[in-house]
Amino acid sequence: MRRVLLLLVFVGMAALAGQAGAQQHPLEAAPFSHSPCSVLDGQPCTPSFCSIFNNGPCVPEIDYPYGQNLQLTVQTVPSEKDAAKYKKPDHDLNNIGDLFAALRSCWTPPPADNAREGMQMSVRFSFKRSGQIIAKPQLTFATAGVPAETRTTYLNAINASLNACMPLKFTDGLGGALAGRPIAIRYVDNRDLGKSSQNQTPAPR
Repeated sequence: MRRVLLLLVFVGMAALAGQAGAQQHPLEAAPFSHSPCSVLDGQPCTPSFCSIFNNGPCVPEIDYPYGQNLQLTVQTVPSEKDAAKYKKPDHDLNNIGDLFAALRSCWTPPPADNAREGMQMSVRFSFKRSGQIIAKPQLTFATAGVPAETRTTYLNAINASLNACMPLKFTDGLGGALAGRPIAIRYVDNRDLGKSSQNQTPAPR
């Protein structure tokens, strides 16, 4: 009995210490963002990245499996090291990597005669659980200084590319996690079109 009483006292003291520690370190609105990965880290750290969609000072975002704001960049000509990320999975999409690969593989840029080298355009939309887009993608960014005709050409190409891939085949888990969440895609036409780039306003970096 004496050992049992001592054990109960010890457990009670440990619980009180834990509560005191929790009060000293309240939860943060952006958990773990204070300790992103760094070249100086010698221990496991929290993966993070700075997005092209941020308009102010860059605040690292945590690369959660399912975030509230999914962001993806699609290049017309991917680098060799990224080529595998542009191949559509041959199975139902089960995670964010599968989703991004499927969206990258969908992209068909405008013909070179109607294209503009360095053109960038971003759209935002959401998926239903069934893999269909909820509404028409909303244009959020286009390279400054381009004619309205060029913007229309690229927006039509984006809509046509997405429509050709719909519906995407989600697993039940991924469909439930993605339903209604905003997805922002930035399309970058990095082809060498052999056209003069004079009088073109450079895209923001």
